[in-house]
Amino acid sequence: MKVMLRTNDAGKLLVYVAKKDLEEEVVSQTASDNAQIFTLSNGWELSIAGLSDPIKTPQTVDARRLN
Repeated sequence: MKVMLRTNDAGKLLVYVAKKDLEEEVVSQTASDNAQIFTLSNGWELSIAGLSDPIKTPQTVDARRLN
């Protein structure tokens, strides 16, 4: 699914899922083999591959929901 990454005024990373009209804050971030795993405040886990470090925002990326 396509998601948009952006930062809010407090500097926190936000994920917006347009098809669900959902915007949630990233509460934890871990690195796996080729992707980064983001845990959102609603409990979703998203796997996003190919992100630079540090993450440049705003940007639209492909994500895969893990749970």
